Amino acid sequence: MRYFEDYLRVKMLGIAFLIVGLLTIVVLSGASVAHAQTASVNSGSKVAVSSQVGRHDLSTLKLKIVDFLNTQTIGYPGEVSVNAGAIDPHLRLAQCPEPQVFLPKGSRAWGKTSVGVRCNAPSAWTIYVQASVNVSAQYLVAAAPLAQGRVLTSQDLIFETGDLTQLPAGIFTEMDQAEGRLVNVSMNAGTVIRQEMLKIAPVVQQGQTVSITTIGRGFRISAEGKAITKANEGQLVQVKVASGQVVTGIARRGGLIEVGF
Repeated sequence: MRYFEDYLRVKMLGIAFLIVGLLTIVVLSGASVAHAQTASVNSGSKVAVSSQVGRHDLSTLKLKIVDFLNTQTIGYPGEVSVNAGAIDPHLRLAQCPEPQVFLPKGSRAWGKTSVGVRCNAPSAWTIYVQASVNVSAQYLVAAAPLAQGRVLTSQDLIFETGDLTQLPAGIFTEMDQAEGRLVNVSMNAGTVIRQEMLKIAPVVQQGQTVSITTIGRGFRISAEGKAITKANEGQLVQVKVASGQVVTGIARRGGLIEVGF
């Protein structure tokens, strides 16, 4: 009987050691897995960070585009507003110390346009961004119906204000640009005045009596004569004076002829 009890005791101790051993293996295995998972997370973080190194800030590119367009529009009439369109946030452009902004061939800083940005070093890349340039300013329209052949005066024209980029090419933004020109085609009141609608009116007509002014060093002589030909502002015209002599001068408004000496 005692022998049987000893046998059971030894058997139980063996089972206990076996259980402890299994538990130790499980704990060690769990620790190894946890360690491996931690190492994996840390490794993943390094990859994410390293992928971010050298990525160019897209917001700075938009600022460069706006600055570039503002420079391109210096001298435009009225109030200019510039806007750079969105850049795809998924673009992963390499860091560039000196990105260059340019207008692609066929584009201009006017209305809806396209602007390029490129990097030459250390990594070469080029992107194109949509942008807009709006110009709010005054422009001339017909104040009343205008008949063909009429010589325009300031009374025939009025100013309106709008976005010039939405208007046809060749409009007038200053009164003296259109004043004194001939109406080439009849137009209704409110018509936007364009260059092809007008033509330069001669300031001197053939046979017109004109005033000749001869200016030299220390003297000025005025006389009258008759224009042999017609001429526009600034053109050369021949004039016959009372003595029958023909002189050549520069035609000016008001029937004035300037003759140098």
